[in-house]
Amino acid sequence: MEKESDGFIRFLATEKGLSEAYQWSVRQTLDSLAAWLNARGGTLRDLGTDELSSFLSKRKSDGLNAASLRITTVHLKVFFRWLAQRQHLEMDPAEPLIAPRGDLHLPETLHASQLTGLLESIDVTQPLGRRDLAILELFYSSGLRLSELCKTRLEMIDFDGGFIRLIGKGGKVRIVRVGTKARAAIEDYLRNERNGLVSKKTQSHLFLSVRGGPLSPDRVRQIVKERAAQAGIEQNVYPHLLRHSFATHLLEGGADLRVIQELLGHADISTTQIYTHVDRARLKAVHQKFHPRG
Repeated sequence: MEKESDGFIRFLATEKGLSEAYQWSVRQTLDSLAAWLNARGGTLRDLGTDELSSFLSKRKSDGLNAASLRITTVHLKVFFRWLAQRQHLEMDPAEPLIAPRGDLHLPETLHASQLTGLLESIDVTQPLGRRDLAILELFYSSGLRLSELCKTRLEMIDFDGGFIRLIGKGGKVRIVRVGTKARAAIEDYLRNERNGLVSKKTQSHLFLSVRGGPLSPDRVRQIVKERAAQAGIEQNVYPHLLRHSFATHLLEGGADLRVIQELLGHADISTTQIYTHVDRARLKAVHQKFHPRG
């Protein structure tokens, strides 16, 4: 399988532009399949639907949870579809496979009042206060991923239009809206603080460290956690929690799910639909608390 696996990974990288993390995940699945196949003394052309089902059953018995098993099944389906389309195999043995439903884990969020308290707790007259406020405002205003925020450069921002042009997952470009308060915080940071952080090695990254370089993801996580602790929030606060809160609060405010999908940069609407479960869970809790027969 080595030749076919290498070719498929190259396809994912060059033609699909998928991330290294996704390529590595697929590679792990294919390596596991190759090891299982070698132990049975078989070849790629010996694999039919029954054999692939046996492989998945073995992975399940080894302790793979439902969500991981679903991902593994998807990897197999796209790999064997690719082989069949290129006539490396006469038929696609993975086509009949049905991916199991993953366990439903509702994303954590912060209440709107908690976020207001967090943002209002930052003293912009203190060192790095303007930078940190701009970071948190942007996370919550636009639902950015951590990697997207760290890669944001000055030339990506359209202050007049209130947009940022981002490089998202898989190198895909997406445009996100920046709210008025986030835009004001960024402009304040640029006018009154960023120049003081600039050094000889500084490039055009929006958010800078005290040494003038771009902030690392680990440092941004630390900033978010420290600011939340200073605001008295006991819940574990991290960048992706702000992204979840952004999406949840939009849905609660009446935003269309397709719009939220676009704002988050989700390729598939099914990824965004997790937030409908969050809203239903909130409605259920309210109903149980306040209805006489809840």
